[in-house]
Amino acid sequence: MRKTVRARRFGRLAALAAVGFGLVLVILPLMTRAQGAPALVPEFAFDSLWQMVHWALQEPLVLCFLIVGVGMGLGSIRVAGIALGTSGVLFAGLLFGHLGQGQGWEVPEFLGTLGMVLFVYAVGLGAGPTFFRTFRDQGKQLAFLGIVTVTCGAGIAVLMARASGIPGDLAAGVFAGSLTSSPALAAGIQAVDEAGRQSLAVSIGYGLAYPVGILAVILFVQLVPRLLRVNLEVVGYQLQQQIRGKQAIGRFLIQIANPAVFGKSLNELALPERIGWQITRVLQDDRLVPIKGSHVLQPGQVILLVTDHRHADQLIAMLGYRSERSVVIDSDHDRADVVVTSSEMVSRSLRELQLRSRFGVTIARIERYGVTFVPNAATTFSMGDRVSAVGEPAGLKAFEQAAGHRIRKLHETDLMSAGLGLVVGIVLGMIPIHIPGVGEFQLGLAGGPLLAGLLFAHFGRFLGIVGYMPTAARMLTQELGLAFFLAAAGFQAGGHFVQMLREYGVMPFVMSLVVAFVSLTVSAIFARFVLRMNVLQVLGGTCGAMTSTAGIGALLSKTDCDVPATSYAAAYPAALVLMTVLTQLLVAALA
Repeated sequence: MRKTVRARRFGRLAALAAVGFGLVLVILPLMTRAQGAPALVPEFAFDSLWQMVHWALQEPLVLCFLIVGVGMGLGSIRVAGIALGTSGVLFAGLLFGHLGQGQGWEVPEFLGTLGMVLFVYAVGLGAGPTFFRTFRDQGKQLAFLGIVTVTCGAGIAVLMARASGIPGDLAAGVFAGSLTSSPALAAGIQAVDEAGRQSLAVSIGYGLAYPVGILAVILFVQLVPRLLRVNLEVVGYQLQQQIRGKQAIGRFLIQIANPAVFGKSLNELALPERIGWQITRVLQDDRLVPIKGSHVLQPGQVILLVTDHRHADQLIAMLGYRSERSVVIDSDHDRADVVVTSSEMVSRSLRELQLRSRFGVTIARIERYGVTFVPNAATTFSMGDRVSAVGEPAGLKAFEQAAGHRIRKLHETDLMSAGLGLVVGIVLGMIPIHIPGVGEFQLGLAGGPLLAGLLFAHFGRFLGIVGYMPTAARMLTQELGLAFFLAAAGFQAGGHFVQMLREYGVMPFVMSLVVAFVSLTVSAIFARFVLRMNVLQVLGGTCGAMTSTAGIGALLSKTDCDVPATSYAAAYPAALVLMTVLTQLLVAALA
């Protein structure tokens, strides 16, 4: 604990040092060139320093990583208990974008695009194991939440545009930027081009509103828990416990002592089928080994029973009594975690499959949609089930080949699969989807990789691509991708910020603030009081309804629970499609 505290303190000091160094490195030379050097310091020293800084910042990678370092430092600073986290990179980008005008500084747009793709793909991989369960249970609710949020934002945009006299093309861009939707921007530009007008106003409106939209969602997900006096870490932990089941699964060492089970094989045991239980091992020579399908129970034998604690006492009494012996389980060689993808296994019960007699393996646990349980004979396999199988190495290998594939070890990262997965995601985002009466739209680089990550993580292996990435590698990919995305977005907006303010005044900013905050508020109230969602579902669903990559990034930094990510992923598609359609309608309605 002390080491963790020291590490956090050191991290904060390092972040603050990065902020100070970055600001001094850039601002001081700029001020010196503009105002002259202080009398106490020779001017040539500042000129030399400026030349060094100017030379270094001509390299886009130096500038990008400086923005990331300074931004992370800013994000670590707490004001009234609120910290921006990774989102601080956006504001560092705005600052450097403004200061870098005319200096030849550049953060390539490609770097931001790459960051966005990496981030959403990593979010998809994290949310995939529980996404389909969430979508099955609450998919309609979250899709409806996205529709309500986007429709509200569009209505506010129309009302404010007509009241203030803002041109329709500019208003469409402000609407897309307030809800941080690049596909909506593309749709607006396409609609204006088809109408025979220049689409510059749409891009300008988007550029004005985009930073406001990002900031609004980031502040919203930070402020709501404080206003509700909710600790997201605690709520997340409690939700994870509920998802995994109120009753924890346990292993119990049992000595056979009930005459009713003497001489019976495992298939002949008359234990309740409604209860999930499995006998996976038997004690031989002071070592627990996998039990065979032909095994017959004898008096005094010691077996290993897997079930949940709620039913343990009932099952133990039917077999004998609990043994206190100390034994060794060789789990490295006689247990395998396998993902079920074979059509031969899917939708068939354990009784039908006869896995003990065919392979000599016992299914101890099944993880489905993020919930782990002990199966019974009537349990059927579903596509993507992650099963824990116990047996001899040869039998496990045969079962693995018949059922699907083995889950990779925790420390292994399959870079080939990661690369191919991103390729599939990008291609999915490029595919035009035609909706009768509306036109075509694309999932884009934010939606395609997200969908690919969800599919690969859910199925474990799909099209030969492994959908597993170790948590540490996934979190690094997620955070680094988000940082690159925000650095590029902030830098691009910072270069035009003052110019746009002079040309259009504050009204587009006011409009974007109202659209963003009203949409957020309506979305949160609707999710909490109409759909009866918990706070993490509310915030995650709201980020998805706002299609806010930065917002979900800020939220995920506050909790280890995957509920916000799954809610985000479920609400995102409906919001994305509707936002793309409504942007085109705004252009037509306000023309």
